[in-house]
Amino acid sequence: MEKARIAIKEGSQSFAAASKLFDRDTRERAWLLYAWCRRCDDIADNQDKGGPLGDQGDLKDAEDRVQAIRVLTRRAFEEQPTADPAFDGFGLVADECGLTMDLANDMIGGFALDAGRWQPSNEADMLRYCYHVAGSVGVMMALVMGVSPEDGETLDRACDLGLAFQIANIARDIVEDAEAGRCYLPADWLAEKGWQPGEHALPENRDALASLMPQLIGLMEKHEQASKLGAARLRFRQRWAVLAAANIYGAIGRKVLARGAAAWNQRTRVRRVEKLRHVLAAFAEALLNRPSPPDQPIHWTRHDFRPVTGW
Repeated sequence: MEKARIAIKEGSQSFAAASKLFDRDTRERAWLLYAWCRRCDDIADNQDKGGPLGDQGDLKDAEDRVQAIRVLTRRAFEEQPTADPAFDGFGLVADECGLTMDLANDMIGGFALDAGRWQPSNEADMLRYCYHVAGSVGVMMALVMGVSPEDGETLDRACDLGLAFQIANIARDIVEDAEAGRCYLPADWLAEKGWQPGEHALPENRDALASLMPQLIGLMEKHEQASKLGAARLRFRQRWAVLAAANIYGAIGRKVLARGAAAWNQRTRVRRVEKLRHVLAAFAEALLNRPSPPDQPIHWTRHDFRPVTGW
């Protein structure tokens, strides 16, 4: 548990701040889930605590790292020792909260896409990737908070929160990702600007790149607002924590939008005083508990973002 606490403190100040609002059991289980996600990400990208990407090697090296994640995760589910506290801890929280290997594999599938140097062709592809690396985690986090596996509506909205988080990440990290040879913006969005992947991040294209952000952040806000409908079904402290995380991560996306072409001159961050303001706003939202639905009617479920056969 101590290693998990350190992992979230060092890996994500935003998630660490929001997790403090949970009751103790939920908070510690959330730390264990986060530590596994963080460790998987570090193994897949050959990095340390979310720092700069390490040498990715060739395709086989990347695929071998993903296979190692699958093997360790399977051992954790089977309650076999892994010699890695993050995986052993995940086995515990999976057993306590009914997390499934299918859900774990959904998340690991995102690393497999990166290992294969995959890039999205269209918006649906991008959202499926977001489901893998974050929407599936949102579903697992809902189960950690005690949401019933049969409560499909709440799990769908938990998935929305993960999607919103990842879209904010994509917006913030566009240039950093491009430097690592990755692009998560849909190819058809880039084609409209006459770009090949990689060209979008060039300094001379920053103004045009910024012009794509209203579309991207609008998508983030749609799923962010939908997620708050699910948060309304949670207990107060859980609802407060989820709304705080939504506000903080949403602020990252909105800052990228507001900064325009300067958004990628330095990493967009939410300062400590801003986080406190978002936490306080979330407290008022949690008390009132009257979320508004997104402008676009909700006609999607988490299953719409899972990969189709052969994807």
